[in-house]
Amino acid sequence: MTHHRIATTEDNAVDVFTAERAPVLTVEPGDTVTVHTLDAAGYTERLPAPGVEVPTLISPRRGHCLLGPIAVSGARPGQVLAVRFDELVPDDWGYTASGGVDTELNRALGLADPSSRGPLLWDVDASAGTARNQLGLGVRTAPFLGVVGLPPEPTGEHSTIPPRSAGGGNIDCRELVAGATLYLPVTVPDALLTVGDGHAAQGDGEVSGTAVECGMTTTMTLSLLDAAPVAGIHADTPAGRITFGFDADLNTATTTALDRMVDWIAAEHGIGRAEALAMASVAASMRITQVANRTWGVHALLAHDAILTQAR
Repeated sequence: MTHHRIATTEDNAVDVFTAERAPVLTVEPGDTVTVHTLDAAGYTERLPAPGVEVPTLISPRRGHCLLGPIAVSGARPGQVLAVRFDELVPDDWGYTASGGVDTELNRALGLADPSSRGPLLWDVDASAGTARNQLGLGVRTAPFLGVVGLPPEPTGEHSTIPPRSAGGGNIDCRELVAGATLYLPVTVPDALLTVGDGHAAQGDGEVSGTAVECGMTTTMTLSLLDAAPVAGIHADTPAGRITFGFDADLNTATTTALDRMVDWIAAEHGIGRAEALAMASVAASMRITQVANRTWGVHALLAHDAILTQAR
C-alpha cells in the first residue's frame, strides 16, 4: 500500500462538490493519504484580532475551502468507501464565530444584529490537547474534519454547506476523531472524496454555526467494501457505533438515524426490529449532530459496551 501526501493549494482547493472536476490525486483501495487543509474560510494567514479579515485562498468563496477530489481507483456505485481517520492534528490557531447573521436561530436568541457578533480567537496546543481564547477560557480539543463527502450525483456543482444522505459532506459529527471510520456509500465512479473544515473542538449541535475552526493535518486510510453492516452513512468510532439522519425536518432526520440503528442492532444480535427498537430505547442515545447548515443532522450513538451479551 502507498502513503500519499498532499496539501491544499490554489490548484487543488475546491468550494463545491462535483464529479466534473479532475481528481487532484488518485489512490488505490487500502492506500493512506496525509492531507493538510486550511480552515473552512480558507484563510491564508492567522487572524490578528477578532473581526479582522485576512486574504482567503478562494475568493469569492461559495462554500467551505476544501481539498479534492481524491479518486479511489475502481470505486463504483453500490460499494461503500471506508474512511479511517488514523491521525488528526490541528494547526496552532483557530476561530469561532457567533451571532451577527440573520438566521432563525440567531433571531430567537436575540443575536441577529451585526453588532452582536462575538468572535473568539484560539491558541491551539495540539500536544497538550487544549485550546485557549482571548477571554482566557479554554477547552479540551478533540480534532475532526467537519466535511468529508462525495458528489451527490455525477453532474453539476453542489453546495458544501448542507449534509446529504447521498454523499455526506458537511456532517460535523464530533465523534469522527482519530480511530473512527466513516462509511460513505459510493455515489459516483472513483468515489471522488473531498475533505476539509478542520475542527479542533466542537459540542454536539455546533450551535453558533462554527466550531474551533482551524487548519488540520489528517492522515486517513481509504478502503472499499462491497457490503456494509447497515445502509446509508454510518460510522464506527471510539465512542461507539453511529448512524446518521439528514433532513430539513428534524423528525425525519431523527427517524432515519434511529431506523438505521435499529437495523444494526437487529442484525448484530439476531433479533427482530421490535426487540431491537426496545434495546435502542435503553442502550442508544439520540443526539443533534448540528443545527447550523440548512439541514438538521441527527445521529444515534450506541456505545460499544452498551449491550451486554452472555459470556460463552
